[in-house]
Amino acid sequence: MEPEATTGQRRPIRRRWLAVPAVATAGLAAALFLVPSNAVPPSGGGSTAVVPSAVASAVRSQGATPVARKAVRPLAAAPTAVSIAAAGLDVGILPLTPSADELASASLVPPLTLDAYWLTSYGMPGAGSGNTTYIVGHSWDGRDAPFNRLSDESLVGKAVTVTTAKGALKYVVDSVTTHDKNTLKDSDLWNVVPNRVVLISCYTEDPWGKNVVVTASPAP
Repeated sequence: MEPEATTGQRRPIRRRWLAVPAVATAGLAAALFLVPSNAVPPSGGGSTAVVPSAVASAVRSQGATPVARKAVRPLAAAPTAVSIAAAGLDVGILPLTPSADELASASLVPPLTLDAYWLTSYGMPGAGSGNTTYIVGHSWDGRDAPFNRLSDESLVGKAVTVTTAKGALKYVVDSVTTHDKNTLKDSDLWNVVPNRVVLISCYTEDPWGKNVVVTASPAP
């Protein structure tokens, strides 16, 4: 907790740098060249076989037990919103592509807004995705902000919804961890894990020294 301002004094609003303070240059370069941001899902990768009605009727007439259909995940597409009801987080997502200067400096500061930002150099959520989807945003001092509430280990097991133009995708939080900002670039969170979603912001207990990382996997 921070002390309240005395009468007549107001603490300045400060944004908590840095949502992704130390993205490795090599890591981003690899993503840019190995997993292009404009990659199209493999042909048929998200399609679902449809049983002709005549065949289905024949199966039923023979007394066979119908096979339960598994829920079909929408094809991979750019995320447009993310929500975690347990954290009071419900924000729009804007695309963010690291610049040449950010790649050279191995650091990234998203625009100073309350929005979430999708790192386009990596994966898109949905069927056929070839990489992790990374969503980043700022935590703030002296101001309520959606990402302030990610620093909470009780979120493990809670539901996450990522919305795209293709539909809504459901996830479950696997972990809530903290990382030193100067070592985040070396974390295994940058490993290629298709269909995983990772949210990154500043850790509210130490916004200048640590990041909070929330990982989520598709809901069963």
